Amino acid sequence: MQNKVDLIEHCVSSNTLVEGGMLTVKRDQVRLPNGNLSQREYVVHPGAVVIVAILANGNVVLERQFRYPLHQVFIELPAGKMDANEAVLAAGQRELTEETGYVARSWVNLGYHHPCIGYSNEVIHMYLATGLIAGEHKRDEDETLEVFDVPFARCIEMVECGEITDSKTITALFIAEKYLVKHHVDI
Repeated sequence: MQNKVDLIEHCVSSNTLVEGGMLTVKRDQVRLPNGNLSQREYVVHPGAVVIVAILANGNVVLERQFRYPLHQVFIELPAGKMDANEAVLAAGQRELTEETGYVARSWVNLGYHHPCIGYSNEVIHMYLATGLIAGEHKRDEDETLEVFDVPFARCIEMVECGEITDSKTITALFIAEKYLVKHHVDI
C-alpha cells in the first residue's frame, strides 16, 4: 500500500485585513507540511444557496442581474447568501421568495460545491425546487433584477454558447440535469 503524502497546512497566526458587511479578508501564517512557513490570504464568506426552480411547464426560473465587480449584467439562477445561524434549506426558501416571488412545494438537496477554493472558504448549497406557486417578491432595497423563465434545454444551450457564465448557475444546472435524468423526470 502506498503511503499518503501529508498535505495539511497548519495555521500559526491569523490577521484580519478587512472586515466588511458581508466578507472578511484574512492573512494567515501557515506551517507547510515540510516545516516551512508561508502566507495565505483568503476571503471568509457566510455561505450561499442556489436554486434550480422548475415551473410546471418545465421552464427554469432565471434572473438577469448587474454584478458590480465585473460591471456587467449576468444571467443566473436565484441565489443568495445565508444569514447568520440560518438553516440551509430555510435560506434557499427565503431567497427564492425574496428574489422571484415563488414558493416551492418540493425541495431536493442537490449537494454543495466550493466555487473558489484558491481564495475563499465559500460553500454554495444547491437545491432543486418544484411545485412552484407564484407570489410577490420581497427583494432587498438594493436588489434590482429581472426574472424570466426558459426551457431547461435552452438553459444548457445558454451555458454552451457562453450566454450563462456564472459558475454557481452552471454547476447547479448540470447537477440538476443529472438528477432529473437519473430519476426519469422529463426536462
